[in-house]
Amino acid sequence: MNVLVTGGAGYIGAHVVRLLRRAGREVLVADDLSTGSADRVAGTPLVRVDLAEASSVEPLAAACRRHGVTAVVHLAARKRVDESVARPVWYARQNVGGLVHVLRAVRAARVGTVVFSSSAAVYGCPDGSPVGEDDALRPLSPYGWTKQAGEQLVRDVARSGAVRAVALRYFNVAGAASADLGDAGEHNLVTRALAGLARGERPQVFGTDYPTPDGSCVRDYVHVEDLAEAHVAALDGLESGAPLRDAYNVGTGRGSSVLEMLAHLGEATGLDASPVAAPRRQGDPASVVASVDRIRDDLGWAATRSAEEIVASAWEAWSAAHRSATPPPASARRA
Repeated sequence: MNVLVTGGAGYIGAHVVRLLRRAGREVLVADDLSTGSADRVAGTPLVRVDLAEASSVEPLAAACRRHGVTAVVHLAARKRVDESVARPVWYARQNVGGLVHVLRAVRAARVGTVVFSSSAAVYGCPDGSPVGEDDALRPLSPYGWTKQAGEQLVRDVARSGAVRAVALRYFNVAGAASADLGDAGEHNLVTRALAGLARGERPQVFGTDYPTPDGSCVRDYVHVEDLAEAHVAALDGLESGAPLRDAYNVGTGRGSSVLEMLAHLGEATGLDASPVAAPRRQGDPASVVASVDRIRDDLGWAATRSAEEIVASAWEAWSAAHRSATPPPASARRA
């Protein structure tokens, strides 16, 4: 199986590419490099293309034919909730339009297998936790809506008989498999807190009065390398012809609170990660943890890495990428 990975030069994509290549798969990357880096996928064929443009269809299809692609992992998408609220039409064009163009290209190239990158954002504010794949989908942001729409489109194409496909709903992805594959953004709790700590800033906790053991929000944090392994399991399952469901949660099935994650950060970095309490943010559910029975039973996949490993690996990658940065002030270091 030769695999096209769209968005393969990004944070998650580069992990998927490296794991596929390690497993002996031939890989082709499609990426516009707007947020990704070609250095992450050095030695892997790369098509630089903007998938949101209709003009991308033919060159992508031609590249798939040239490289004998038989499966696609579609990761390329915009993923910032705040940005999607400010630019909803652009997000629809980027995420839904980009998916349309990828599906047109892979159908033209007779690619028969699709793994679609979705998100727990499709659940919105769930009624309970853990959240199962059959629970109601009620996205709260344009970003979440684009993922729900993408799932529906992939499902419809699969039901037409054109492809076999599954959607993977990621929970809170963090960590790094190696120092060169760290998350360069500051858009999730771990990387945002790391960047702040390095500047001598104490992290904020939005809400400390939730009905959780320590009052802070609880989330399901999954190591990015575990996530990459879930993609390989999904491709293997589709290739085997086994009966699969439309969508699978990718999480640990265990929740970690914001305060717990910050405590892990303090231990990993040696910096003062004691938080500053801030008011709740509108729309933040108290607890969102994945039910992972389905992916374990159908694909034989389960996360194996702990929250402590996630934080330690994120810090190692972040510090390697910022070795020349000014060290944090002594006041930010733990006594």
